[in-house]
Amino acid sequence: MVRNILALTGSGVRDWLIQRVTALLILAYVITLVTYVVQHAPLTYAAWHQFFACHVVKIVTTLILLSVVWHAWIGMWTVFTDYIKPRMLRRVLTVSVIIYLFYNLVWGLDLVWSI
Repeated sequence: MVRNILALTGSGVRDWLIQRVTALLILAYVITLVTYVVQHAPLTYAAWHQFFACHVVKIVTTLILLSVVWHAWIGMWTVFTDYIKPRMLRRVLTVSVIIYLFYNLVWGLDLVWSI
């Protein structure tokens, strides 16, 4: 059996399950943020800064950033392997997505942990 080194788990069922779990985590995080914004309306910069200065929020936000990257990678890898047939184009797109996701992860971590 040929194994693709860029495949996340090597199992479609596991990839499907990971994507559903990460989607639920992201949804829970978004609901929490929306609830916070609604409860603290009108939201000030000081309140928002204080919320994200809490270490628990920083850790949870970091986990959600990792979930977003993981979720996006599985989705894009699946789309590329299913629909992009020219091997060279697929490789260029895959590397581009990896660079883009890594950049956004580093940028997000810098934002979260610089508060």
